[in-house]
Amino acid sequence: MNKGKVKIGMTQFACVPDREVNLKKADEQIRKMAKKGAKIICTQELFNGQYFAQIIDYTKYDWAEPVDGPTNQRMQDLARELDVVIISCYYEYAMDGVYYNAAAVYDADGRFLGNYRKHHIPEGPQYIEKYYFTPGDSPYIVFKSKYGTFGVLICWDEWFPEPTRILALKGADFVFYPSAIGSEPDNPELDTSQTWVDAIRGHGIHNNFYVCACNRVGREDAVDGSGFMEFYGRGFVSDPWGTIIAEGKRNKEDTIVAELDLDEIKRARDILQFHRDRRVDSYQEIMKLSIRE
Repeated sequence: MNKGKVKIGMTQFACVPDREVNLKKADEQIRKMAKKGAKIICTQELFNGQYFAQIIDYTKYDWAEPVDGPTNQRMQDLARELDVVIISCYYEYAMDGVYYNAAAVYDADGRFLGNYRKHHIPEGPQYIEKYYFTPGDSPYIVFKSKYGTFGVLICWDEWFPEPTRILALKGADFVFYPSAIGSEPDNPELDTSQTWVDAIRGHGIHNNFYVCACNRVGREDAVDGSGFMEFYGRGFVSDPWGTIIAEGKRNKEDTIVAELDLDEIKRARDILQFHRDRRVDSYQEIMKLSIRE
């Protein structure tokens, strides 16, 4: 069955303290990519604010919004206006004391397709996410939109192969990985940007499909002056063979637009039969956190 082609787009901009400015930046970049023909557009992780998880500050819980809050309403209206699918990454208020790092997806007519909640929550110097985010309770969702069938995994999710495999087996033709990733505060000499690219490309190779990763850029100082993060951008798209077909600038604002030939997925899977040759009967041990003989 011929699936044809689709253009996708991803934001890449520096977030500033004024959240309204960030929303306007997202709006501008989405409109720019739509003019270039992008039909499915993904925002970077928590795109409407700076990365607040550098420190513990309980007042940041007030930044959380319900799924139908003002940020997502604006993205929903924009999707309807431009006839594009939009993945809106936001800080979700579920109930008092329960907050998620989430992505709401809107079809090209503005219809709400679903809400994915980030499963894997990191904890480390200036990535203090366990204080702010409850581990996601949603399934790994495949969104069937007007222009394509895809999954969404958020930042730390992208370092684990299992979620991407699940989405591939559920029928996703590509996966978006909205991120906020950059410097390693406790290892300032370490540059993980190529590791980030290679890990996600590997998921695409193992599942013979497209992977689309986006990221923010710029320096963001912790509000208490205790440190800073430097986000490196480098959003990219790789094909079912792991070849990068589009890449954003490093350390600069950019938009990433790429055309995906969905028929290449079948061709890759017919040549490299990774899914056929899986031995699911032999994988039970992986359900344990540690394995000791």
